[in-house]
Amino acid sequence: MKATTKKVWLFGLFFLITIILIAGFSAPGWAQSFSWTTIDVPFPGSTGTMIMGINPARDIVGLYWDRGGVSHGFLLRNGAFTNIDFPGAKGTSVNGINPAREISGAYTDSNDVSHGFLLNHGRFVTIDVPNATNTAANQISPSREIVGNYADAEGVQHGFLLSHGNFATIDPPGAVYTNAVGINAAGGIVGYYIAIIDDIEVYYGFLFSKGSYTVIDFPDAIGSAAMGLNPAGDIVGENHDWTAHGALLSHGQFMSLDVPNSIATVNFAINPNRDIVGAYLDGDEVWHGFLLTMGNH
Repeated sequence: MKATTKKVWLFGLFFLITIILIAGFSAPGWAQSFSWTTIDVPFPGSTGTMIMGINPARDIVGLYWDRGGVSHGFLLRNGAFTNIDFPGAKGTSVNGINPAREISGAYTDSNDVSHGFLLNHGRFVTIDVPNATNTAANQISPSREIVGNYADAEGVQHGFLLSHGNFATIDPPGAVYTNAVGINAAGGIVGYYIAIIDDIEVYYGFLFSKGSYTVIDFPDAIGSAAMGLNPAGDIVGENHDWTAHGALLSHGQFMSLDVPNSIATVNFAINPNRDIVGAYLDGDEVWHGFLLTMGNH
């Protein structure tokens, strides 16, 4: 997600509420019980929180907004929050974290231009796709491969993979807009794109693996997006009817995962332990982060 200077939803000590639910999952290996934990940053003046990434150690990253609508990044580790702002930026979003605690994200500069970044043990490095007018970095793999999106000179948005210093464009066939959002240790990439169908813009999720694209289209949805992918191939994201619902695709089976009593839910990332993080919108139209944990793996 791009860093923002106002509170908008672009498709993205703490307060805890845990609700234990029983669910009839039929996908192989999934638990029969799970729990939701709401996560809100404790910083004074924060008005909303989104959780964007999680690693195997349950280190969590995301963003929050202040009263002025400016976005800031954060890291939650061992119960402690750390604020993350790219130096001199007008807005920051932290979107991914890998097992080495290398962090990826995006920031907006003083000219309202978006850039990606890598934060490696206290050192920021800017990421810009060559000749792009805007760049945003999303999630990061264990081998420091980073995915994101960029705008070309004509303003068209493309996905990208940054691997060993080299950029590759990620665009499913027929896409007029692409955002590459998640990547796993095997190099599988998920995201979403827009295609024009009968003069209508339609959102689809995608998986890019071993040189091939697979369309991810949640049944009966009017739009789908894939956001996160773990080593087992479990994919999380969201699907739309007239609101956003959390989505899980596991072993070919689709499941909806909505935070109880929310009016919108988006799943952004899933780790190897099948912990899922994301954000939900409450009845007062405030965004909250969440952690969904599974029992009896």
